[in-house]
Amino acid sequence: MITLPTGTRIWIIAGITDMRCGFNGLASKVQNTLKDDPFSGHIFVFRGRSGKMVKM
Repeated sequence: MITLPTGTRIWIIAGITDMRCGFNGLASKVQNTLKDDPFSGHIFVFRGRSGKMVKM
């Protein structure tokens, strides 16, 4: 079990994400789509097309 600091939000990104993009591409999606800082300490969860893979 992982404990998270108080105030940490978990964002589950709706839709399908191209998992070929690396973490820099996912950080860019966080900045452009959510208008949030990817280094804010919150957790962003991306789902792949097949539903078998997630990146956090």
